[in-house]
Formats: sequence, C-alpha cells, structure tokens
Amino acid sequence: MSIGPGHEDYMAPAAREALVGAEVVVGYKVYLDLVSDLVREKLLVSSGMRREIERCNAAIDNALAGKVVALVSSGDAGIYGMAGLVFDLCRERGLRLAGHGPYPDGDADLTVEVLPGIPAFNAAASLVGAPLMHDFAAVSLSDHLTPWELIVKRLGAAAEADFVLAIYNPRSKSRPQLLAEACSVLLRSRSPDTPVAIVRRAMREEQWIHLTTLGAIPMEEVDMQSVVIVGNSRTYVWEGRMVTPRGYLDKYTLGED
Repeated sequence: MSIGPGHEDYMAPAAREALVGAEVVVGYKVYLDLVSDLVREKLLVSSGMRREIERCNAAIDNALAGKVVALVSSGDAGIYGMAGLVFDLCRERGLRLAGHGPYPDGDADLTVEVLPGIPAFNAAASLVGAPLMHDFAAVSLSDHLTPWELIVKRLGAAAEADFVLAIYNPRSKSRPQLLAEACSVLLRSRSPDTPVAIVRRAMREEQWIHLTTLGAIPMEEVDMQSVVIVGNSRTYVWEGRMVTPRGYLDKYTLGED
C-alpha cells in the first residue's frame, strides 16, 4: 500500500481503509510517523534507511502468520516504492499468491494487494502548474542500486528524445555531485534556459518550491526529499506556473466548436 505525498490528509481512501483494517503496520520510521494518528493501536514494525529487504520480509512473515499487514511506502508503492521488492521476495521464497496467478485462493500462501498512491512527481507538478502535460520520463539519480553509467545513458536518451524529466533522489550528502553531473548530460541536448521546477517536501511541512532554469539550478538547495522537473523544448513559465503544452493550440483554432 502507500501513503500520499507525505501526509494522511492526501491519502487515497483505499489506503486509509487498509491502515485502519491492518493488525500490523510495517514501514520506514519517517513514513509511519506521518500517519501516526491512524496507527496508534497497531503493532508497528519500523526501521531506518536501507533496511528495505528486512521490512518487506517482516511484512511477509507476519502475513504468513495470519496477520492482516499494511506495508507503507511514500508516494505510490509501485513507483520507487516497496511493491516490486515484495513480489521479488515472494518469488524468491517460492510463495504462491492469490488472485491473478494459477492458484485458487484456497491454495495460495498469501494475498498481496498494491494500493495506488500519489507519486511525488504528481504532487510536485500540481504545485508548480502543469509541467507533465506531454510525454515525460522519471529517472532516479540514486546509484545505490543502479550503476551510474546506466543512469547517464537513460538521462541522455530521455533528453535527446525531448521528454520532460522528473528526477528523483537528485542530490545526497554522500553523492552531492550527481545532480551537477546529470545537468551536464542534459545540457548536451537542452538549452540552459530550459525551465526547471524544484519541489522539496511536496505537500509536507517545510515545503519549498523554486522555479529556475537548467543552467541556474541552486544545487545546494536540492536534497533527497526534492523532485526536480526539467521541461522539454516547449515548456514555458507564465504567471509563476510551469506549463508543457500538449499541442491543442497548434491543432485547433480558438473559438472553434
């Protein structure tokens, strides 16, 4: 399941119901703190960064023991969240899942349901206008699980294809140079005047929004809780809003039925 972009007020109804109905709630401690009002009476299993496998196995083990479990991710669990790892681990452990697989529900070991949330790029985009109105790609700069060489290749391909880019994990304390290196890759095929939005802690306390350009990103203001949206060749900023045209005004005449 997933919580919203950072606060229970933005949570989808199905996710809220899952939390209320769960006996055990598992998640990164920071995310559990964000929904503390909904999980006060639950058995909580929390841990810190880079303990994802441990958390997912704890959720699976509790479910196998007959408990109703909610595994919390931020944003959407299927976008850089925990949903994929749960399936990876179930597969590695040889577990049989109810639902779409070949096993009747009575013969399955587990029922796993992925509930949609609000991805960080959606939350960030809504705060700055409509920058994702046309084709876009999401790329994480974290090289913890993906080789940097592959990230660079994906960035270059997306930039050359003129995708709007939503960049996750743009700048960490241990890898502060990655965003600057990524911008160097993008500048091979993008103008330095390309509009850019930086949204830190979207829809949470201490939210920060900054509109700038690809050649003038204030690197020191960007952290791992930021999403960086880089426009395409047609993206513009107007009245403090960042907009990527879909192409309606190229095809239709204003006032036309």
